[in-house]
Amino acid sequence: MAETTIPAAKPAIGDDERAAVDRVLRSGFIIQGPEVAAFEREFADELVGGRECVAVSSGTAGLHLGLLAAGIGPGDEVIVPSFTFAATANSVALTGATPVFVDIEGDSFCMDPDAAKAAITSRTAGVMPVHLYGHPADMDRFGALVSETGIQVFEDAAQAHGAAWDGAPVGSFGAFAMFSLYPTKNMTSVEGGMVSCAVPETARMIRLLRNQGMEKKYENEVVGFNVRMTDINAAIGRVQLGKLPAWTERRRAIAAEFEARLEGVVVPPAHPKATHVYHQYTIRVADDRDGFAKALLDEYGIGTGVYYPIPCHELPSFRVGMDLPVTRKATQEALSLPVYPSLTNADIDRIVDGVNAVAKAGA
Repeated sequence: MAETTIPAAKPAIGDDERAAVDRVLRSGFIIQGPEVAAFEREFADELVGGRECVAVSSGTAGLHLGLLAAGIGPGDEVIVPSFTFAATANSVALTGATPVFVDIEGDSFCMDPDAAKAAITSRTAGVMPVHLYGHPADMDRFGALVSETGIQVFEDAAQAHGAAWDGAPVGSFGAFAMFSLYPTKNMTSVEGGMVSCAVPETARMIRLLRNQGMEKKYENEVVGFNVRMTDINAAIGRVQLGKLPAWTERRRAIAAEFEARLEGVVVPPAHPKATHVYHQYTIRVADDRDGFAKALLDEYGIGTGVYYPIPCHELPSFRVGMDLPVTRKATQEALSLPVYPSLTNADIDRIVDGVNAVAKAGA
């Protein structure tokens, strides 16, 4: 085994972020102050074409509040992919609505628009595609679906900061979109979420809901939550936002190296209209994916991730009796390799050599 392990993911927190935290601590403005307001404006301008953005305490909170602001509640159905992190479905269930699980496309790992269309009922209020692994969902077809049916589209862009479909940034299509700012995402605020909103009314409702239902102190307009972002988190996020373009280019360059050099595995294709930002570089291993991952770690010190081994519709919290064959295949084959920007060229060589060797040994 190699002397050191290349981890599957590695947050990048440096001196610039530490200096930003110190600046906030010295200022005395700690909770939802000027740093949060600046972060919201900068995120809007840099990533979602100027759409109004609202910062919250986590990505899950962003999805939950976005759905509530969009009027989703008991009696409604929202169509979601099963091949995603549980937060996508949890946020629907937390409103009192029902998540309806559908299959994915095999190439992009994103929700299949045809499967979503087939799942629409009289109770369907919305559809929530996930831009999984940094690859955007097919927003042409989801846009057509909205036009045909009148349902709303919501974007789970947790993993897709800077991704685009046909030149338009993700987060600029739906009634709202949520970006996660968890430590291992393409950029982080250590913890947090950002919601981009199509109309000011949605943004205002999310601002109310995140702060106990009030804009003005003690004037509670609705029953709300306490899911505010701190100025400490926002200050870190602002620094990371400035670094994101260079980090994204590095991810894309690493992905290009993998695509050109990996052998014996299925590499992830990108749709011609997609700008993929490679939150994950997810290959497919047809035979014994878990054994493949163990060999990479034990023999070459290469960490990997399996996202996701259990589809949402089979989790104990949701368990629905249905067959989603493309999803099932993905849970058995998907394996994510390290692709974060701080990988060195030597790390990349080691990953390529290790994958190719293990693939050849298992051939």
